[in-house]
Amino acid sequence: MSASENSGWGQLMEKGLLARFALICLGIWLNAADSLMTATIMPSVAADIGGYTYFAWTIAGFILGAILAGASAGQISLRIGLRSSTVLAALVYVVGCIISAAAGDIALFLIGRVLQGVGAGWVVGLCYVAIGTVFPENLWPRVLAAVSGVWGGATLLSPLIGGIFAEAGLWRWAFWFFAAQGAGFAVAAWFLLSPVRPKDESGALPLAQLALLTLGIVAIALAGIVINVWVALVLGLAGLILMVAFLHVDGSARAPLLPRSSRNFMTAAGSGYAMIFAMSAAAIAFSVYGAAILQAVFGSSPLTAGYILAIESMGWTVTALAVSGLGVRWESVMLKGGALSVLVASVLLSLTMGAGPLVMICVAAAFLGGGFGLAWSFITRRIIMSVPDDERALASAAVPTMQMIGYATGSAGAGVIANFLGFAEGIDAPTAASGAFWLFAAFVPVAFCGVLAAWRLSSRAFD
Repeated sequence: MSASENSGWGQLMEKGLLARFALICLGIWLNAADSLMTATIMPSVAADIGGYTYFAWTIAGFILGAILAGASAGQISLRIGLRSSTVLAALVYVVGCIISAAAGDIALFLIGRVLQGVGAGWVVGLCYVAIGTVFPENLWPRVLAAVSGVWGGATLLSPLIGGIFAEAGLWRWAFWFFAAQGAGFAVAAWFLLSPVRPKDESGALPLAQLALLTLGIVAIALAGIVINVWVALVLGLAGLILMVAFLHVDGSARAPLLPRSSRNFMTAAGSGYAMIFAMSAAAIAFSVYGAAILQAVFGSSPLTAGYILAIESMGWTVTALAVSGLGVRWESVMLKGGALSVLVASVLLSLTMGAGPLVMICVAAAFLGGGFGLAWSFITRRIIMSVPDDERALASAAVPTMQMIGYATGSAGAGVIANFLGFAEGIDAPTAASGAFWLFAAFVPVAFCGVLAAWRLSSRAFD
């Protein structure tokens, strides 16, 4: 085994690395904790200011902002520098939190969620840029495993935070709480990140790609809130066409948002991004509707439902840390095992969410998160290592971006199915129990596509 494979956690404690490592962990915390906290309190938000029809959009709006920001994170870091772009990202996130906290109706709340997504998307994308540029290659598996651990830890605590605020009737204070943390992150980023001038300030901004990406994601997201099924299907199809157009234009652009090989699914980058997309799309329905179904069907409190959802993240954390020390010779096994675990989880959720037992729902959640934990660091490493050195910032930032695109597409699809099943009129026990099977079964084929992508990514041709 090489020295790079044997690198230990102690190297992260060396001077110059620890503070930046802590900053990255804080950035990941903001995104992960915000997402699951919001999912936990959404029944309380909807009951207070309305918006059951737009239930999925509260997640999709956040994801929309995160996608657009994350897709441009690599380019922004090159143009204005990592420090300036990270501080800007944190301030946008703070503004979004303040708007959500002060919202008197669902429309203003959604605006806040989109801005939160923009800020969080930039923060996470820039954190991945920092991982790929600040830390030596031999420490990437350790740092990525730690990031997964922070993600899991954040989502373990965020249901508690959301549940406490929701049960106290103070859901707005949850957003004030995260606004304060975002402000602290901005200050820390200013002092901890290097003020070195960016390497590349030339060329036009990728406005065409961003426009196509925006229109595509908006169309897909709107499909999730339109009651008419046929209109929703047309919007979804239009969104997918626009996304294909985005990939085509970006592939030949002077300033691409994604590595040039990413649009070719026969390459390591293309297969890796396809795997991330499929796994994320298959998993998001549990995050969007899991808490509401658990509360309606099983009478779970917001806190209990939040913790059942958090099992997914706990599974991610435990497995990510468990495999962090494995060398590249285990890469193929972890990639295939992770995708298969998500597929098994999708099947179990379709069979148990509407009728139980609760213990099997917990098992399914553990398999869902465990699949990501097994595969995530290996997907990321294989993608980054497959692109030229000058595209590594783009490749790194594109990892969470593609995850968010998968989440947005899956969330919209779940919204279409849920509204067709009657969820738009309110999520009561009979509606949730009868519709849960179809809601989750629809994503089993998506999870299977993730398995196919994993098998392709595991090809020895990419070793």
